[in-house]
Amino acid sequence: MSTLAGISDWQTEFKRSKVPFSISSDAFLSKCHTLICNDQRISLELGIQLFNHNNLSGIFALANLIKNSRYGNYVYFNENLHVNTTNICVLACRFCAFRKGPRHSEAYSLNVKEYLEQIKPFANRIDEVHSVGGLHPEWTIEHYEELYRESKKSFPNIMIKSLTAVEIKHIANRSELSIEDTLIRLSDAGLDSLPGGGAEILVDSVRNRICHGKESSDEYLNIHKIAHNLDISTNCTMLFGTVETLEERAIHLDKLRMLQDETNGFQCFVPYPFLPDKSRLPEAQLASLNEILRVIAISRIMLDNIPHIKAYRMNLGSKVASLALLAGADDIDGTVNHEEIMHEAGSMARLDTDSDELSRLIESVDSIPIKRNTLYTEFSRYQRKLNDHSRRLPISHQP
Repeated sequence: MSTLAGISDWQTEFKRSKVPFSISSDAFLSKCHTLICNDQRISLELGIQLFNHNNLSGIFALANLIKNSRYGNYVYFNENLHVNTTNICVLACRFCAFRKGPRHSEAYSLNVKEYLEQIKPFANRIDEVHSVGGLHPEWTIEHYEELYRESKKSFPNIMIKSLTAVEIKHIANRSELSIEDTLIRLSDAGLDSLPGGGAEILVDSVRNRICHGKESSDEYLNIHKIAHNLDISTNCTMLFGTVETLEERAIHLDKLRMLQDETNGFQCFVPYPFLPDKSRLPEAQLASLNEILRVIAISRIMLDNIPHIKAYRMNLGSKVASLALLAGADDIDGTVNHEEIMHEAGSMARLDTDSDELSRLIESVDSIPIKRNTLYTEFSRYQRKLNDHSRRLPISHQP
């Protein structure tokens, strides 16, 4: 059955969908297609082969076939605002251009009033605040509890998606609490979900090179597991294009889906490439456009149990994000309005994109914009409010 939330029996839809020639003419991709038709998983070993396979158009086609089987031509977005609480951090990850020391001239720490003042101008048109920040050397759980309580008091209809796994770990340590007790208290104060940032690559040898001192791979996964067991939904992410190998990218995806097998708490996967400007990682490999789209496509193929794949517009830019919607992604970052972390790293993505413009971007790839809430439990077809007399070339479809 098809609804705005997607197609409930997507595997059946996949089996009866016409197979593109770029798949049927390729023995390896045909094998992958057959496995999916037989409700079998693309193994870690096959995932590694996908990362090395030279038939990019076929990989994109297979990912898009899965996406269309799940969601038809729907693409999801929400109306959100990014507010970073502080750029002061006790760590100094080599890839991070956002972090500042406490004595830096550009260092800041928002108090509760300042945080609310950043939300207020957008409060009538957003449904989510996305808040992450540095590991502040002084803040304990009481600061975040007050932040979330006052936010819910002032803006009861806005959901709060906040805190990465390492922030949760830092708050727990500073407050002398367990991870579970920390999450319970934050949830009681108004935290609705976790954004999933900070996964980078879930291989500790990579983490030791690019973010030494951060939580380990197992700690990241365990913090999300605890959140899921408390019925706190989370996203998960991958930062690629630093020093990892193709095999390590596949290992990362495999670890995420193994946890999802256990908890079913991940709602969206967000892959994004490393942006080199102003950073301190000169040995980074940097991902080309083809490689960015390959990662997104393989994510859709391997992550059979994570519902949504996001094209993270603040990192990719709108043009690449729209291409990602043709390579397996079904979700695109929303209106955002304000963003610092990716822009400090060199992103040139616009911050003035409203829902009408975002819907036009979605429609430009022959898709239908569906507005959703943070938890993917409420959906509505978005109708543009403005008269649009723009014209575009139609997308050609292979017979």
